[in-house]
Amino acid sequence: MTTMLPDFVQLRWNALICRVISFGLVLVLTACSGGAEPPRSAVLKALSLQIQLTQRSISRTLDLPEPAEDPTVSRVRIEDQQTVLIGEQSGMKIKGRFDWQLPGDTFQVDSPFEIYLERGDLGESWRLARPTGSQDGLSQDWLTFPLPLS
Repeated sequence: MTTMLPDFVQLRWNALICRVISFGLVLVLTACSGGAEPPRSAVLKALSLQIQLTQRSISRTLDLPEPAEDPTVSRVRIEDQQTVLIGEQSGMKIKGRFDWQLPGDTFQVDSPFEIYLERGDLGESWRLARPTGSQDGLSQDWLTFPLPLS
């Protein structure tokens, strides 16, 4: 009976070490993934800016006045997000669905979306990134637009 006691202590010690290591890994992985994701407010602002840029482009093409008010964006459902390289910067490709409404319109639209967000130089801000094709045919060129602060 006394020979089994050291084995039991060793088994308990191994179990404790495994739990501590597992807990440490969970903390590290959670900390790494949480900081890379854009806040929900940045996604809302990026979607609103995407609609504004599209509206301006259509208005210019049709020689119409540009809308004076911004669209209302709500109920964003993110379905997928991936880390991507946007030029030389770290960014995110985000897919999902959202509801939006034009100013003065009573109709609300549920639409799918795919946006790219580029992390700011200091890691404290985000920019909407739009692919523009490629000059050399080998790499992707991007236009980026700062998201409003607040």
